[in-house]
Amino acid sequence: MKRIERVIENAAGIDIGSQRVFVSTGDMPVRNFETFTSSYNELIGYLKGCKVTHVAMEATGVYWVTLFDMLEQAGFTVYLVNPADSKNLPGRKTDVQDCQWIRELFSMGLLRNSFIPNDVIRELRAYTRLREDKIQMASSHVNHMQKAMVQMNIRLTEVLSQVHGASGMAMIEAILRGERDAEKLLSLCHKSLRKTKSGRIKEALNGNYRQEYLFELQMAYDGYMFYQKQIANCDRKIESLLEKATEGKSYDRDKIKPHPIKPIRHNSPVVAGLHENLLKLNQVNATSLPGITDYSFLRLTAELGTDLGKWPSEKHFTSWLGLAPGKNQSGKMNKRSKRKSVTRAGQIFKQAAQTILISKKIALGDFARRIRSKRGPGVSIMATARKLAELYYKMFTKGMDYVEQGLQLYLDQQKEKQLKYLKKKAFEMNMQLVEM
Repeated sequence: MKRIERVIENAAGIDIGSQRVFVSTGDMPVRNFETFTSSYNELIGYLKGCKVTHVAMEATGVYWVTLFDMLEQAGFTVYLVNPADSKNLPGRKTDVQDCQWIRELFSMGLLRNSFIPNDVIRELRAYTRLREDKIQMASSHVNHMQKAMVQMNIRLTEVLSQVHGASGMAMIEAILRGERDAEKLLSLCHKSLRKTKSGRIKEALNGNYRQEYLFELQMAYDGYMFYQKQIANCDRKIESLLEKATEGKSYDRDKIKPHPIKPIRHNSPVVAGLHENLLKLNQVNATSLPGITDYSFLRLTAELGTDLGKWPSEKHFTSWLGLAPGKNQSGKMNKRSKRKSVTRAGQIFKQAAQTILISKKIALGDFARRIRSKRGPGVSIMATARKLAELYYKMFTKGMDYVEQGLQLYLDQQKEKQLKYLKKKAFEMNMQLVEM
């Protein structure tokens, strides 16, 4: 039996924990170090003394971040590997054995490196993810405001699409200041609401203003406004970073054709020159794709970077995103396997697919609805997100320019495809199609 040869000779494996990291360099006994910065510097000195050039570590929570950065700055080639790829055998789970097993697999070239973007994209990713976290936290306070108003029988949730919209917040602020006159509160609404829903809004404002529920509403409002300030702080950081990263850059206006800027319906970032700076940074206008706004383009840039050539093909790309169907085939058996979890970038494509599903003039929207009628909404959104991700990949790697051909052309193509299929079946059955 031929022995597997080592691909990387001077390799080390590291198992990272919250308090200690365990290091295996092969011939030397396993050593452990504390997770303080001084201990990491000692670890780096130890690796250099052992002539190590390549290091592999598991992506454990956020514990890997600091050590990864320090090892890269020290000149090591660092691999961040998926824990599922380096899983040890059952019954042999210790920190010492884990680092030895990681080193063994890594030295034989059996571990894949995770995608780690450059410093600018990593900084942008930190701000956009933090912004999303603040949006989620703010939404919980919106629920608290709705709960407090329902307890007072102020039924704004029944007559307004969003109680945290401009009209809803103006009325809530007036209520907290002590205003109870429904007519005066109605005057704070947008004129379109006053024109179409004035009677229902006045009825909804006829509530039981108890002090404990007003206090609850005030607390929820204060919490919501606090997170709005946090979101604004994230926007300023994003704006500053984009301006710095695109300083002195431009894009080919002949190659990148102008496209109408799509409106951002919810949680629009207040970032000056967002569209232009994204074009300068990526040299691609992904907002020409259906369902992709400047905000989703910003989030995708933060998650994927500007170089999609790291994935060999669109199949590798969609598989990494978690949008590709799973496979589990053995002999004649072909079972359904559990699909791996969808990445953050994959979730963005799924969110875009949901908007495409309800579109009436986009060809991809009719594709999504056809899949939904056969396989259900879950499969439809996943399939549409995968198509959208493939278009995004081709735009970056092949310079493809997406042009929306329209729904009618797509329907004509589908009709032509069905007619061709029917003619083939009729020929096989020695029959002839007759147009009516």
